[in-house]
Amino acid sequence: MLSLVSKKCAAKKALRLFCTPLNKSKKKLSALFNTAEKLHFYLDKKLVTGYRWNFPRSKKFLVVHGFQSAAKNFEKYITLMISKNYEVLAFDAPAHGESEGTRINVLEYSRFIKEICTRYGPIETFMAHSFGGLAISLALEDIIHTDKTRLVLIAPATETSTAVDLLFNFLKLKDNLRTDFENLIISMGGVTVQWLSVSRAIKNIRARILWIHDEDDDITPLKDVQPLIQSGYSNIQFMITKGFGHRRIYHEKEVIEAVTTFLT
Repeated sequence: MLSLVSKKCAAKKALRLFCTPLNKSKKKLSALFNTAEKLHFYLDKKLVTGYRWNFPRSKKFLVVHGFQSAAKNFEKYITLMISKNYEVLAFDAPAHGESEGTRINVLEYSRFIKEICTRYGPIETFMAHSFGGLAISLALEDIIHTDKTRLVLIAPATETSTAVDLLFNFLKLKDNLRTDFENLIISMGGVTVQWLSVSRAIKNIRARILWIHDEDDDITPLKDVQPLIQSGYSNIQFMITKGFGHRRIYHEKEVIEAVTTFLT
């Protein structure tokens, strides 16, 4: 209805929805998080919350969660990396978990990761899921790292253009709003939707990467990953699963074992 009055106003409303986590994780913090050192800092006047275990250690590991998720959902990985004598860091992004805020975009998430690395790094080992996978990829373009850095991407949001497609289909928006919507993204961050891409950023990342994706992922489809698989990047190892989908994948035993082996 709003688009009938003003396409620009409708596009602004759609972008607000695009950046708003509507279903925050309601899972309670486990006893593991009671053993952590709580960390806090402000990002754009929003207080963010993080957790640290095994401080100090020479090897550091950072967990990066996805959209509408939180650090508490990665307890298995945190526990395993603690047992491997890593210093473990896990933060709730703005508008997620215990952190303040109501909205977030991927450029803000990327800046958030870079701030974590500045304050608590250097960090050589990363794991990210979904939206967090895109954010860490953008961040690593600016973070000094080497081919000894290790990164696990689990079902990363490979192409922002695909996420926009999903939004437009879900809201039943007409294609004539697309230009106004994408122009708002340019005005917000100075980059196009196409620039917000793991496929583009990966060319500037030197880290060794384990990329895990499922054939049945309906949020970040495997078709977006296929060109990268065919490109034959020497620093990327792909693991393609079936039947796990987008959210279940990082809970699966074979995925957890593969990640732990790769990282340690």
